[in-house]
Amino acid sequence: MADLVDCFGLTDRGRVRRSNEDHFLIADLDKAMRVVQTSLAADDRARLSGTHHGKMLLVADGMGGRRGGEIASGVAVETVARYALHTMPWFFQLQDGREADLEHELKAALEDCERSVDTAARATDHPGMGTTVTMAYLLWPRLYVVHAGDSRCYLARGGRLHQITRDHTVAQQMVDRGIITPEQADGSRWSHALFNCVGGGVSVVRPEVYKANLQAGDSVLLCSDGLSKYVPEGEIAGILEREASVEGVARRLIDAANAAGGSDNITVVVARLGRDATSSAATPADGTAFLPAG
Repeated sequence: MADLVDCFGLTDRGRVRRSNEDHFLIADLDKAMRVVQTSLAADDRARLSGTHHGKMLLVADGMGGRRGGEIASGVAVETVARYALHTMPWFFQLQDGREADLEHELKAALEDCERSVDTAARATDHPGMGTTVTMAYLLWPRLYVVHAGDSRCYLARGGRLHQITRDHTVAQQMVDRGIITPEQADGSRWSHALFNCVGGGVSVVRPEVYKANLQAGDSVLLCSDGLSKYVPEGEIAGILEREASVEGVARRLIDAANAAGGSDNITVVVARLGRDATSSAATPADGTAFLPAG
């Protein structure tokens, strides 16, 4: 899969904020063994090396001021990386038909983040600091997303942009209950009020897990709300469709957010599946469902 997926991430302070409180991560997940000493011949030793088992993408948008947000988002990224490294078997359980265990561990990763952020908040005297966390795990042909906050994960297919995650804002709750329309939510003062995130005074994080089937040619976009709140989805879709490289996509998206005022920090992570991705596995018949898991 390492050769089938191109990835690129970029973060920018924007034009208004004095600091950047966003962080991101792109990681290859591999089964590997470090041979210290062996009597095997070199060819036999090479067979002990592992294979690539997917991509992990993560965006965290911190909050808290006085560097609190920057600390919170950084702690969250570091915690997820450590969690993945030290509990590596859960990344491969999908192959054993243990999908429910995988979904449970994705949620547990964010719960571990909350404990780490709460500990850091007490240690640094930033009691209100917190962060969004949106993490995607690509293991062809499946995509899993674990999410808390209002950063987003999109899937682009056939020139159309599909929002996989749901914003955990008070404004979105009001839309869900029919109190306001989505258009009214965009300009609402409640569009920045989170009811679910990592830390930030929220009593218990409630991670949501989503899953989708991938197809060759798909693009996956993770972004902070510095992009999604200021650049229309049609413009985002057009950039994803037109730009030849994932680096070009990321830079054009950052430019578009800054052209719209750059009122917030902007972070994007883009992954694009090659057209020959189907050579590694058959694409499931149900290739369009973006479903909450559990």
